[in-house]
Amino acid sequence: MANAMSRGINLSRRSSVKFPRSPQVKLPRTPSTRLDHRRALVTGAGRGIGVAAAAALAEQGAEVILTARTDHEIGAVAQAIRNAGGRAQAVSLDVTDAAACDAFFRAQGVFDVLVNNAGMNRPAPLMETSDASIEEVFSLNVLAAYRIARGVAVGLIAAGRGGSIINMSSQMGHVGGPNRTVYCGTKHAIEGMTKALAWELGPQQIRVNTLCPTFIETPMTSPMLHDEFFRQRVVERIALGRIGTVEDVMGGIVFLASSASALVTGSALMIDGGWTAQ
Repeated sequence: MANAMSRGINLSRRSSVKFPRSPQVKLPRTPSTRLDHRRALVTGAGRGIGVAAAAALAEQGAEVILTARTDHEIGAVAQAIRNAGGRAQAVSLDVTDAAACDAFFRAQGVFDVLVNNAGMNRPAPLMETSDASIEEVFSLNVLAAYRIARGVAVGLIAAGRGGSIINMSSQMGHVGGPNRTVYCGTKHAIEGMTKALAWELGPQQIRVNTLCPTFIETPMTSPMLHDEFFRQRVVERIALGRIGTVEDVMGGIVFLASSASALVTGSALMIDGGWTAQ
């Protein structure tokens, strides 16, 4: 202090120096996953992943139309969603019937979100796979999926609205597996179709993506997963060390359906526990 005074420095003046104020930061906000005022279509909605998709979309505020050939199953799911406070309607539809699909879209109007979930698998060795089985699996997994995606896209374009098409694929759309040649072929086709549609529909702000689960505990996978040898082989290929549940796919569906994925199109969301990471 003495040295400062002896040099004639006025310390009181130094305290009045004004420093520049920190700029005011406007923080970005996370896009909402809410789906209020949107209509969603879920095919194959009577069981497994279809039920989970419908429940997830309804929970986020969407009006959900559930379709399948099994009236009693989709009716029960729709009622359960309504009981939980959601909005849901069950409509019987065979997605392999072109005329029925045309009539469905004329009657139902525009959908903002599609979960293109109807599908099947008939595992068998190459030499034991019949032409009839090949045609049936491709008819449902590929041709019907294309038809439903087209119907939703036509409605959105006519209405001048963007939307989200989620094609249900599989980890088997990215790898191969024994006794699954037909199923892998259909899911690889879905992946290619999705990439092409993303470019074709992008200018209309219609996003197209795939969701790719690993083995999920559903009525369709239950018979094969009850085989302890097969189940163990599956678990060994999953980095997280467990079979998936339908709840595991629900977050991915909400993400791809909502504004949270506004810049995501032509992509495959892997929900495979690490299967395809090797």
